[in-house]
Amino acid sequence: MTNYRRIYNPNSTYFFTVNLANRKSKLLTENISLLRHAFKKVVAKYPFTIEAITVLPEHFHCLLTFSDINQNYSTIIRLIKSYFSRGISYTGAITPSRASKKERGIWQRRFWAHLITDEEDYRKHIEYCYFNPVKHGHVKRVVDWPYSSFHRDVKRGILPADWGGESPLELVGDLNFGEVG
Repeated sequence: MTNYRRIYNPNSTYFFTVNLANRKSKLLTENISLLRHAFKKVVAKYPFTIEAITVLPEHFHCLLTFSDINQNYSTIIRLIKSYFSRGISYTGAITPSRASKKERGIWQRRFWAHLITDEEDYRKHIEYCYFNPVKHGHVKRVVDWPYSSFHRDVKRGILPADWGGESPLELVGDLNFGEVG
């Protein structure tokens, strides 16, 4: 079995990409209230700050800040996935390997994690997160995607509602990092 090495730093922000096993599914946006509930349940037990999040039909991106050195983000992501999965009546095929691990086959087993290193890295990952629905062709403008903390940041005056306009490619630069699949 592969031994994955994860970096766990206190007082740090991480960018995550978490995917469903079926990349053609719409399970996340069709069950957005369940995903929100999963996040609320986990943050109550393991406090963290959601800097940014965008939920697409089959994956989500988020930037989370952890202050406690004992917080294991792998556990936090696992619990979010688990709480969400428990609320879904999923009838898909389950492989013997997944069945032996009591997995329902809803999520990909792994997730992408990136330790944010500086303000520029933070900005690029926030922009990537918010622009992702446009990149995947779900909407033409960032503001049109309802499943994003972009709207919270607009209300707080952090970003203008027209951030990115119709074609923000020049604004956000290279958009091909942090993506799996």
